[in-house]
Amino acid sequence: MSPLAVIVAVGLDLVFGDPSNRLHPVAWMGRAIGFGRRAFCRGGHARLFVGGALVTLAVASLAAVAGSAITQLAARLRPATGLIEGAALSLLLAPRGLVEAARAVAVPLAAGDLDAARAALALHLVSRPTHTLTPHEVASATIESVAENLTDALVAPVCFYLVFGLAGAAAYRAVNTADAMIGYRDGPLEWFGKLAARLDDALNFVPARFAALGLVIGAAAAGEDVRGAWRILRRDGARTASPNAGRTMAAMAGALGLTLAKPGAYRLGAGRPATAHDITRAIRVFAWAGGVAVGALVVLDSLALFLRRGRGAMSII
Repeated sequence: MSPLAVIVAVGLDLVFGDPSNRLHPVAWMGRAIGFGRRAFCRGGHARLFVGGALVTLAVASLAAVAGSAITQLAARLRPATGLIEGAALSLLLAPRGLVEAARAVAVPLAAGDLDAARAALALHLVSRPTHTLTPHEVASATIESVAENLTDALVAPVCFYLVFGLAGAAAYRAVNTADAMIGYRDGPLEWFGKLAARLDDALNFVPARFAALGLVIGAAAAGEDVRGAWRILRRDGARTASPNAGRTMAAMAGALGLTLAKPGAYRLGAGRPATAHDITRAIRVFAWAGGVAVGALVVLDSLALFLRRGRGAMSII
């Protein structure tokens, strides 16, 4: 639980990005969840719920055990503890990958290649069907994903690392991955993925709101509409089925002066429809917001450590 490890982790991700899926622990989690789905996603509601709960909790527990083992190893290799934990934590973050995925949509969309933009969106960012989306809807979905994943790909893993160490960050990423794979109200997944979805909602409750505040401040730093970000966050942040995703998406919509919408599900903001250029603006706000949020978390953790040490010194006296 070292602030140095957070700095190392973010730096490594920004420089090197994600390793191949063959070497990526989040991909391993995904394969384990996929195996569990194939093995246990059958039967009535009760059996589906229990099967999904067992898969989610088993993968999260294994991830926590692996994180704890790395922490113990790192503790024996001082003074390299922070570097080792940072290297491990970097594998649980994905800001560079998220930005690259958004740009993979923005480039063909700006060039007028709607089919390529739809394909990139479906490949990298969303699970919904994309073949009928308009250019505005493709841009909106991309910006929504960038905003929502500020929580999942950066702020929440860092929060859980600083509070619970690598074990906590790894367990969080496993639950988040399970929610992304099976947490849908779709046929048997409505019950099989119910625990994963509810756990993800609970674990992201605080990080999502922290990330939304980061977006408000990031809007100011990026030269966007900070007042609009705060106003739309307060007005529209609770208008999505998820108790968390709407917070960051609403803040982004207000910051950029856009309306972000998923037909039949939600409509956030009060501005014009999104375009390919707005994806670039969203990436800039995301970058500032991520820096602000991570910096604030590191400062708060360092302050808490200082206060704990101060109380310890006073008790000795």
